Amino acid sequence: MIERARVAVVGVGNNTSALVQGIALHRHTGSLVGIRRPVIDGLGVGDIDFVAAFATSDEKIGRDLTEAIFLAPNNFPKLDCELPRANVPVTRGLVDATGVDRVAAALAGAEVLLYSAPSGRPQTAKAYAEAAHRAGVAFINTTADPIARDPELLGRFEAAGLPLLGDDLASQFGTSVLHDALLRLLAERGLTLVSSYQVNLGGTEDFRNLVENPNSKHQSKLNALSGADKVQLAPLGYLSQLKSQKVAHLNLEAQGWGETAVSLDVKLKVHDPSGAAGVNIDLIRMAASALRNGQGGRVADAMPMLKSPPGTAI
Repeated sequence: MIERARVAVVGVGNNTSALVQGIALHRHTGSLVGIRRPVIDGLGVGDIDFVAAFATSDEKIGRDLTEAIFLAPNNFPKLDCELPRANVPVTRGLVDATGVDRVAAALAGAEVLLYSAPSGRPQTAKAYAEAAHRAGVAFINTTADPIARDPELLGRFEAAGLPLLGDDLASQFGTSVLHDALLRLLAERGLTLVSSYQVNLGGTEDFRNLVENPNSKHQSKLNALSGADKVQLAPLGYLSQLKSQKVAHLNLEAQGWGETAVSLDVKLKVHDPSGAAGVNIDLIRMAASALRNGQGGRVADAMPMLKSPPGTAI
C-alpha cells in the first residue's frame, strides 16, 4: 500500500474546511462525485494525512484542525459525514518574515505545504515558501501573490529538488474556467469577439479580503482568459448573505457571419471553497509525487489548474 501524503496547511478558512471535510466524506462513503482524478501516481483521494496547520486567528489557535474549520468567520456548510479528530492543533502562523525557522521546524514530517491564506500578502506568502524550502517540503501557492512566478525562488526550489506549484487556483468550475471556455468556443467557431465582462460576488472572508486587496487578483484573472484585451473585470463584490457561495455574471458580445450580432449572458452560482478543494486535492497529490521522484520546480501537469503559472504576468 502506498504511503499517504503528509500535508501541512496555512490558513484554516473555508477552503481548508471544504478540503478536510471532502476527504473525510470520500473515506466514509467512497463517493467519486465531483472528483476528476480518483488516483494520481498511486495516491487516492483519501490518501492524505494532515500533519500541521497554521493560522493567525486567536480563536482557532490551539484547537484541533477538525474543530477550527467550523469557527467563525468560516461559513462553508458542515457535510454529512463522520469527521474524526485530526489530532493536529492549529499553530500560530506568520504575519511577516519573523519566525520562518520556527515554521520550518514545525514542518518536520510534512511533504507538502499548502498555502491557502488570503491573497494580497506577498511577503507572508514568500516567508512560508522560504520555510518550506528550508524544511525540504513541496510548496503550493493557491493565492494570486507571485511566488511560483518569482524566477529566483523558482530556481532555488528546482535546484533543491523541491516542487513549487502556483500561482492562484483555477477553480474546478469557476468564473475564469467557464469564461475562458466560452471565449475559446467563440474563436473555434469563427466568431469575432467584440467585448466581454465578468462580475463576481461572494460571501467568504477571502472575498472580503480581495475587495480590500484586489490588485494581484485582477491581473491573475486576466492571465487565465483568452482575448483578455477585450475583457473587462468588474471589482469583486462582498455580500455576507451569500456565505460560502459565489455568484458570477458573464457577458459576451460577438459577431458572426455577415457581421450579425451574437450576445450571450450566463449566471454561475457555486460554493467557492468546493471549487478550490476540487483542485487542491489534485495539486497536493501531484506535489507529493513530484517530491518523491526528486522533481523540483514547476510541475507540468499542474499548469492547467492554475490561473497564473510561471511565465505569466505579475
